[in-house]
Amino acid sequence: MTTQPPQRYLPVFLTVAAFALALLVASCTKAPKPQPEHLSLTAVTFDDLPGWSADRQGAALAAFRRSCTKPNTAAASKDRPFTITTADWVAPCMAAKTVDAADEAAVRSFFERWFRPFKASNGEKATGLFTGYFEAELHGSRVPGGPYTIPLYRVPEDHVTVDLSKFDPSLKGRHIVGRVDGGRLKPYYSRGDIENGALKGRHDELLWVDDPIDAFILHIQGSGRVVLPDGQVIRVGYAGNNGLPYRSIGRALIDRGALPPGGASWNDIRHWIDTHKDQVKNLLAVNRRYIFFREIDGDGPIGAEGVALTPRRSLAVDPRFIPYGLPIWLDTVWPNQPDRPLRRLMIAQDTGSAIRGPVRADFFWGHGKDALAEAGRMKSKGVYYLLLPATAAARLAGS
Repeated sequence: MTTQPPQRYLPVFLTVAAFALALLVASCTKAPKPQPEHLSLTAVTFDDLPGWSADRQGAALAAFRRSCTKPNTAAASKDRPFTITTADWVAPCMAAKTVDAADEAAVRSFFERWFRPFKASNGEKATGLFTGYFEAELHGSRVPGGPYTIPLYRVPEDHVTVDLSKFDPSLKGRHIVGRVDGGRLKPYYSRGDIENGALKGRHDELLWVDDPIDAFILHIQGSGRVVLPDGQVIRVGYAGNNGLPYRSIGRALIDRGALPPGGASWNDIRHWIDTHKDQVKNLLAVNRRYIFFREIDGDGPIGAEGVALTPRRSLAVDPRFIPYGLPIWLDTVWPNQPDRPLRRLMIAQDTGSAIRGPVRADFFWGHGKDALAEAGRMKSKGVYYLLLPATAAARLAGS
């Protein structure tokens, strides 16, 4: 998506699809109001899962073990027909510890023993959209100098977040962000203000990177990797924002007549940036929202479930319908390769603002240029099957 739960006012990961949408909005046409949806499930067997016996599922087992550290529950509702309790995870998570991930037959037997597959649909159709996302990668330094001139800031000391429900219960879930100046709460500095030096001299810089466009993409994605000159990798994640609204730079270029309506792509935007370097700073300032970061220790990136994501095995889902930690058999196609099936066991571990619906997901490709390329191309139709814990599946069958 996120994935953005890094922003819990913005998600951890924006999907590449959401990133593109945010950058490339090319129409003022009002979108039709979405119709109510609910998750429907049809019981199937493992033999019904296309390609089930051909997948190498050891990587999915490793991802599942991570989810076992944060077992998620789900109550049956109008949106989903099943309930999952903490107790439903106990036996499979205990058993997962003893399985040799290198033994593909043993891994497959583990999932067949402890789970039951169900084909998912929205009540009318089972086919959904599967997009991709990635972890941004930048080059940077802990100190400024040479090419490293673009700061990534931690949350400044004068940054204030106000929970409005403390003042009016009807405003539950609403927050404002600002700074206190002369005893008054004021809006926080905009991107343009910050890039023009509003925070200079405060020593709030977390890292310094070498490319303003890569930094801008990091702000959209919400988290990423920064490779230091000695090869060390520092992971950074969302820590806060300045509370100002996001505005698309693609929309701004279209409004200015620099790009044609409906004809903008990220390649077009990047080409414009590369050929108008003297105007880039003003263009980026159009998006007044600014993101602050924190350093993340250990594995990452961290998804909305709170565990490190596994490249090509973690899936971002809509948690209204699918609880985190659930194994999912994905049956779609590789990006831009409609004749090449992409069938593998995934684990629901993240979400994103564009991931909405019972059959809708985002495939985490990992980091680096290859991941960016696959994620940027992915817009695949397909279906998926939820693997419910056997005890939860039995209750569903009994109901």
